[in-house]
Amino acid sequence: MKLKPLSDRVVLKMVEAEETTKGGIILTGSAKEKPEVAEVVAVGPGGMVDGNQVEMTVKVGDKVITGKYSGTQVKIDGEELTVVRQSDILAIVE
Repeated sequence: MKLKPLSDRVVLKMVEAEETTKGGIILTGSAKEKPEVAEVVAVGPGGMVDGNQVEMTVKVGDKVITGKYSGTQVKIDGEELTVVRQSDILAIVE
């Protein structure tokens, strides 16, 4: 099944959290923070949103940073994805 976002929505796949710190300490499951960096897997067409023209600036494959609690979590074919508005994306990681 393929997920096709509408309007200014973007589908993200969260990047796995680091399992070790820079110093080499292995983190347990409870010590890991929810990842904030995600990869864009699908982008809506943009268009008119709330009376304003929205041009999509992110593209598939971009790594982005989102707010910790933004978006809607969905599970498609066993894969956990997050659907957010483009305005919920804080930055593109280059």
